Amino acid sequence: MDLFKESRQKNLSRVAPLAVRMRPKTLDEFAGQQHFLGQGKLLRRMLEADRLTSVIFYGPPGTGKTTLAQLIAIYTKSEFVEMNAASVGVKEVRAILDAAKERLAAGGQRTVLFLDEIHRFNRAQQDILLSDVEDGLILLVGATTENPFFAVNSPLVSRSQIFQFSPLSEDDIRLLVRRAISDKDRGFGNLQFEISDQAIDLWATKSDGDARRALMALEVAVLSQQKEGNAKEGISNGPIKIDLDVAEQSIQRKAIVYDGTGDEHYDAASALIKSTRGSDPDAAVYWLARMLEAGEDPRFIARRIAILASEDIGNADPRAISVAAAAFDIVEKIGMPEAQLTLSQAVIYMATAPKSNASAMAIWQAAKDVKDGRTLPVPKHLKDAHYQGAKRLGHGQGYRYAHNFPGGIVEQDYLGVDKVYYDPVDRGYEAEIRERMERRAEQGETSLPQPDPPADET
Repeated sequence: MDLFKESRQKNLSRVAPLAVRMRPKTLDEFAGQQHFLGQGKLLRRMLEADRLTSVIFYGPPGTGKTTLAQLIAIYTKSEFVEMNAASVGVKEVRAILDAAKERLAAGGQRTVLFLDEIHRFNRAQQDILLSDVEDGLILLVGATTENPFFAVNSPLVSRSQIFQFSPLSEDDIRLLVRRAISDKDRGFGNLQFEISDQAIDLWATKSDGDARRALMALEVAVLSQQKEGNAKEGISNGPIKIDLDVAEQSIQRKAIVYDGTGDEHYDAASALIKSTRGSDPDAAVYWLARMLEAGEDPRFIARRIAILASEDIGNADPRAISVAAAAFDIVEKIGMPEAQLTLSQAVIYMATAPKSNASAMAIWQAAKDVKDGRTLPVPKHLKDAHYQGAKRLGHGQGYRYAHNFPGGIVEQDYLGVDKVYYDPVDRGYEAEIRERMERRAEQGETSLPQPDPPADET
């Protein structure tokens, strides 16, 4: 039976894509993720001590989540069961769990259940796993490209160790491509090869940290130069020559990993705003291009720019809000692709403008005081006096009309308490505002006579 299974596996592997055939068979062959899989790191220590609990692998495609799940089964001498959460229901999950319990009871062998796209399980399906995960009857390896703290049920997250996968480095990709070229059993080691370093460098860059894309590009480049069937049989009908032009043709235009409602959306928006706030126009325009290239709604970006103009620039450059308003209007009217020009101009303007959050801090603090503190009454001299009977209540009496005083300024109580909300910075136009406020404070109360204010200003 084992010989039959081995023969069947060998036949299947011969027709499998290169990326599948080249999956590492040991941890030492595994590329990337050294932050938790390197020597002495958490996951490797857990595996070597055979103390692994259920885990959730979170990260972009092509970074080794499936491969590592298979290696875990090998290292723990467990049965490996793989399923996709998008294509199974409660009945199938129950059958797998029952079989796992039977396997454990009969021979003591554990089961590694690899559940791809675990975020697609609904609450009822995830709840089925809870007791068996908690009791250790199965070793669950969930994989997801979405943030598990948002996409997976909290009880399941709390019972699992989270490992975040990073895109592979360019050096990792180069290593995997060269390994596939030289491997005689799983790769193209039996073929005559001429490949330029520039070709490999191109794949390392354009694969965007996705090993699967790089190996697919290599396979396409090879198969396109082989007679039908020869490449997969390892038969050479002439040297394989891959230069920069062949490499370019063999890899598709890269698809930027970007979920318009998920982590990538919010992370990219955060990077754009923080780069702009930090006065780095180069970083800001890169994140803008990244979002637009991935299909982000340009109106969303225009809204974020408008918010930033008030929150992070404010009166340090009062023109910023006008630029933001104009950009939003133009983006609404012309759309993409031309709107990228407007957004680029606006983002670069915001990034290079002097910065101040004094206006934002003022409203945030005032709003907090309104919500949390005692409500301040309007001082009587500031109350509306435009109705019959207001004078009998004393409303408006004692109000000083600022235009009748030198400089259009008069000292009087406008709030009822001594409180400072607006504290302008010493940058940009706000530095002038600060000087003006300081001069006003120095000027103090005037002793000139106080004419009665016009009736419509009381």
